[in-house]
Amino acid sequence: MLRPHFNSRLEEEHMAYENILFEKKDKRGTITLNRPKVLNALNIATIDELRRVLLEIRHDDDVSVVIVTGSGEKAFVAGADIREFVGLSPEAARHFSLSGQHVFRLIEKLGKPSIAAINGFALGGGCELAMACTIRVASEKAKLGQPELNLGLIPGYAGTQRLTRLVGKGRSMELILSGRFVDAQEAYQIGLVNKVTSPEELMPTCEEMAKVFVSKPALAVRYAMEAIDEGSQVSLEEGSYIEANMFGLCFSTEDMKEGVGAFLEKREPKFTGK
Repeated sequence: MLRPHFNSRLEEEHMAYENILFEKKDKRGTITLNRPKVLNALNIATIDELRRVLLEIRHDDDVSVVIVTGSGEKAFVAGADIREFVGLSPEAARHFSLSGQHVFRLIEKLGKPSIAAINGFALGGGCELAMACTIRVASEKAKLGQPELNLGLIPGYAGTQRLTRLVGKGRSMELILSGRFVDAQEAYQIGLVNKVTSPEELMPTCEEMAKVFVSKPALAVRYAMEAIDEGSQVSLEEGSYIEANMFGLCFSTEDMKEGVGAFLEKREPKFTGK
């Protein structure tokens, strides 16, 4: 009896969004950054709306995977809204950075896969948003980069950390210190994106990928993501211990019993997310 109340509250939240669009279909949630006149630049209000929708998605059983994209044809997210930097004190700027880092970390900690559909410019905070997603698919027209040094700044939404983990220390140093953009093909070659498509095939490709993720047992997906995420921050020994714990947890799920049973009985499994 709690679900109708939850759904009505979710709908009320959606109606309040001014800078993002959110829709659900086939257990897939799609978040669209919707400030096309400023190339979907991230302002404080947009970051807060992202926080709100991510917290709702975390507890919504009707959403198993999330696609994040930008409105319009030019940009995924072209960066932070620089106008909000004017007059910031060092302490206020630190808080600004920590707030954005917290929201982007929510994406990684959803327990559900997220796919960045990079349809255009993904610069600064936009590149950092894409890097926080589980998978990145880029249109051939996409451009990615961390050009903050051109403003006398450094990345503030954990770009120095995620870029290094994705492409390595040397490439991360070069890209951040030069501030240059990379096109979709170079981004693919260095491991910054997982796949490159034509602009027309970008969303269909992401939706098909989402469909595959939705078909998998939800708890095992969550445990695998936790093992990878947490294990990547520690030594091999510690990471292996985390993996063993997650492996053990799988044996407490109904889906594990169904998956093993279906394999032995040579039939397709019917996962329920339990």
